[in-house]
Amino acid sequence: MKIGLYFGSFNPIHIGHLVIANHIAEYSDLDQVWFVVTPHNPFKKKSSLLDNYQRLEMVYRATKEYPKLKPSDIEFSLPQPSYTINTLTYLQEKHPDYEFALIMGEDNLKGFHKWKNYQLILENHDIYVYPRISENKVVTQFNGHKKIHTVDAPIMQLSSTFIRNAIKAGKNVKPMLPEYVWEYLDEMNFYR
Repeated sequence: MKIGLYFGSFNPIHIGHLVIANHIAEYSDLDQVWFVVTPHNPFKKKSSLLDNYQRLEMVYRATKEYPKLKPSDIEFSLPQPSYTINTLTYLQEKHPDYEFALIMGEDNLKGFHKWKNYQLILENHDIYVYPRISENKVVTQFNGHKKIHTVDAPIMQLSSTFIRNAIKAGKNVKPMLPEYVWEYLDEMNFYR
């Protein structure tokens, strides 16, 4: 079984995340996509994050009707901050029969050479890159690499930051969120 790992804070998960993950699950050689909820990204400030389990709950609610999409709390039990290489090593030990790949936005490829043990990741794992809106094509040292696959997924111009700010401003964001996520946010009064 080949699993694509889609890392993120998912604060909150929105329809853009689902569209991209579902597209990759349906139009690539991946059998499933796991949404890996990251407790704390070394490159992000922690203060604006909802609790780990609240974000995991949103991912669970968003994916429950999609058999190829799964929530994952694998990083909750790993040392912080989470580094992708450590997560991949741990998952490979826990699931030796699975093959794990990474899913990332095109813009993340620019800084990929700064990731801890990025060469090791590239040696052992495929990377599926989805497009992001940008003025010019992203050119990196990884262009043309045999382990990097560009996915022709729809371009989604939607961000969790935009949604949080819109909620704070009293805007209706219901169409941007999976129904169960919207209900949970509304019920819990998140981001207001």
